[in-house]
Amino acid sequence: MADIPGNDARPPQARVDQVAVVGALAEPTRRSLYEQVVEIDDWVSRDQIADAAGLPRATAAHHLDRLVEAGLLEITYRRLTDRTGPGAGRPAKLYRRAPHDVVVTLPPRDYELAGELLARAVLTASAGDTDVLTAVRQEATVEGRHFAEEMRERCARDAEDGPDARRGAVVEVLAEHGYEPVLADGTVLLRNCPFHRLSRQYRDLVCGMNLQLLGSAVDAFGETGLSAALDPREGYCCVTLSPG
Repeated sequence: MADIPGNDARPPQARVDQVAVVGALAEPTRRSLYEQVVEIDDWVSRDQIADAAGLPRATAAHHLDRLVEAGLLEITYRRLTDRTGPGAGRPAKLYRRAPHDVVVTLPPRDYELAGELLARAVLTASAGDTDVLTAVRQEATVEGRHFAEEMRERCARDAEDGPDARRGAVVEVLAEHGYEPVLADGTVLLRNCPFHRLSRQYRDLVCGMNLQLLGSAVDAFGETGLSAALDPREGYCCVTLSPG
């Protein structure tokens, strides 16, 4: 698949575990504390939340930290007084709502990514002589390189290499992005399409974008023996990663 130049800059985004989000908010006290943090709409300390909820500080801290683990809150550390130097005390741990959106979908969908790629493509096309479809392929290629970087990080973390390990990294990263991959006889079948509803309405556009994204990912990652191809079949994503 041809390598199309593009802007590789993208701010890192924390991946949210959707199941953890459901579990975190299922507990009534924890959900109530989350709603109080959201209502305050600013950095808030454990003591402030504990007092507002009428809970022991340790109980409030436990629930707040669980919300942080689920990706629903973010933290910082700051002194709450103007005192400095010895005796000023440790900075307080403060909480506020995490800035990213949390959307729980089963099966996993990623319409935000699709919307981002399409919006960037429209901006690229409107700024020059590139038509929109070409710009969509360009943006999908850039996104595929980000997937490839995640695959390289996975291999480095596991301290493994070779075709089998690299194919395993492909499967693990695509699983994290909601594709539900399964490796069968050297072929990676994708049991879920993160862009399912869009692909049903705009098949050529969205499936072409998905093909470019996944093809760019395995090409940029390299040494897997896999290549991406359109292979529509009932109950699977339209793209298959096959040997050869």
